Amino acid sequence: MRVYVPSTPTALAAVRRDAAVAPAPVSAYAVTAELRDWCGTEDAEELEYAATVLAGRMSLALLAGEDAGRPRRVVLAAEVPDAIVSAVPDLGPGAVLVDGTIPLKRVAAIHMDAEDAEPDVRAASTAAAAARDGDAAAEALVEAAEEHELMWYATQELGDLID
Repeated sequence: MRVYVPSTPTALAAVRRDAAVAPAPVSAYAVTAELRDWCGTEDAEELEYAATVLAGRMSLALLAGEDAGRPRRVVLAAEVPDAIVSAVPDLGPGAVLVDGTIPLKRVAAIHMDAEDAEPDVRAASTAAAAARDGDAAAEALVEAAEEHELMWYATQELGDLID
């Protein structure tokens, strides 16, 4: 199963050091029955994009808890066995837990904002909690950040992406 793990530029250093996404369980997003219902489509590409966007939103919340590092959303796309993934619908459509660390060799790609997104991502990260609580102004800041498409990077480029 393909999972989309929210992360941050700072956390990428630990991924490189440990050669894994840890600790377990790993919170992520995936194409689940709840996500299909929420999106109202069966189109695999649209559903994977939705899971990536939701992981990007969670990356904003992770960024809000960091004092250092570049304000860029990071999403790691990884292939993991279905047997270690469980849906967590209480956390929203597509939310899953991966019951184990994810070896770096299972990471298929790294998605990360470009430098020009940093001002919008910085503003959105401070507003992420309020947006989840329904604040319209905060949601507008999050949507402005989401207007920036995440860039695609191969895992071999991980060293270049670390702060």
